[in-house]
Amino acid sequence: MDMKSLPNYLALAKPNPLENRAPWYKNTAPSYAGVFLWVVFYMTIAEGTLPQAGLGLSLLGLVVAALLCHFLYYLVPGMLGMKTGYPLYVVGSSTYGTAGGFLMPGLLMGLLQFGWLAVNIAVATDFILQAVGQGSAINAEGVFEPSGTFTVIAIVWGLIAALIGVKGIQYVAKVATFLPVVPLVMLLIVFLTNVGSAGSYATPAEAQPLPGFLTIIAIVVGFFATAGAAGVDFGTGSRNCKDVQWGGLIGVGLAVLVAGGLPLIAIAGAHGKTPELTSYNFAAIIGEQKGLASVMFILFAVASFAPACFSSFIAANSIGTMFPKANKMAMVMIGAVIAIILAATGTALKLVSFFTIIGASFGPICGAMVADYLLSGRKWAGPRRGINWAGYLSWAVGFVVGILPIVGGERFGWINPAPVIAFVIGFVLYAVLAKMGLEPAAVPMATAPIGPEAVEAEK
Repeated sequence: MDMKSLPNYLALAKPNPLENRAPWYKNTAPSYAGVFLWVVFYMTIAEGTLPQAGLGLSLLGLVVAALLCHFLYYLVPGMLGMKTGYPLYVVGSSTYGTAGGFLMPGLLMGLLQFGWLAVNIAVATDFILQAVGQGSAINAEGVFEPSGTFTVIAIVWGLIAALIGVKGIQYVAKVATFLPVVPLVMLLIVFLTNVGSAGSYATPAEAQPLPGFLTIIAIVVGFFATAGAAGVDFGTGSRNCKDVQWGGLIGVGLAVLVAGGLPLIAIAGAHGKTPELTSYNFAAIIGEQKGLASVMFILFAVASFAPACFSSFIAANSIGTMFPKANKMAMVMIGAVIAIILAATGTALKLVSFFTIIGASFGPICGAMVADYLLSGRKWAGPRRGINWAGYLSWAVGFVVGILPIVGGERFGWINPAPVIAFVIGFVLYAVLAKMGLEPAAVPMATAPIGPEAVEAEK
């Protein structure tokens, strides 16, 4: 196989040249920070963590998760994007093959965006209902109660976001740079209101610290898994290794600590101030902000609209790349309808389960990419012929193990944090299978011409 016989999604790919790139503080860091400031990240971050591990151990778990996100999930994809100038669906053809890369990670990334769209629709709809005084669709027992109003809002929100994602994303992009400031300001308000009583919070006598500690790692890493693999795309905008490193340390590491730590402390403070409070959901703490709750709910919903559009946009790009002759609008709208159904039935509001699925899907992908990168001498090997079975088998085993806590219930609760375990399986198994000869030969492919400062030693 030579360059002429590569699939179109590879043969037509053009690397991003150095002159189109920018410093980390202009692209990678603010983009990633905006991901973590989305309310979906921290809405359930205290559930099953704070009442088990307590505030100190939960914050320590947050630090560990931030380091794992940066060094395991983001750094190598970021380096691959910077060194090649190619996006994820091209770079992934090394780990999964020229034929295998059609499905993974490119198309899988696009399909999972409909899952994120479903989560976005469900959370934003629930916030709008609470803003107008109708109350959450999730009752005091934690059970979702469907309603006609919820369904109508979900349909309108989902269809508009999908349409803009396909046709008018450039208009959303112009304001998306500033939208993360809105949830940050509201996070600070909730934090300052409750931080004074955070020291009074005490965990229940029957608390289990270790499971709580591991669960917060699972929540953070599961949420970040797809964004970590997308570090390839962010890396194409980086000029050198320092841009990749600092973009991740600030945009991922620091953002996790801020966007996760402020809500944890605020929720602990709210419970310390009002011991009879039963919910650990961040939305319940917003509801305690007398005089501001309705405004905050609507602003959190508005700030969620840009992520909804971007999920649709990424899905459309993935479908358009892999199926260039397909009707992209029709495909995206079908995906949007499925997302609306998941939202309207309350399925998408089971956030911890959704994060586990994402982590199980992309944990082994990131692990295999890291192994491939290291085995190739810290460079991109190029597209590998056909299907790279080392990549596919390592993903399959990692995914099955990572998903067991959901499908197997309490029997497999010891697999925690599942997204990290799935990563380790993907890494180790890829390395073993590659050494056994299951890694096909690579096809040389030109990468972006970059200056010497872009390939300085990785520290």
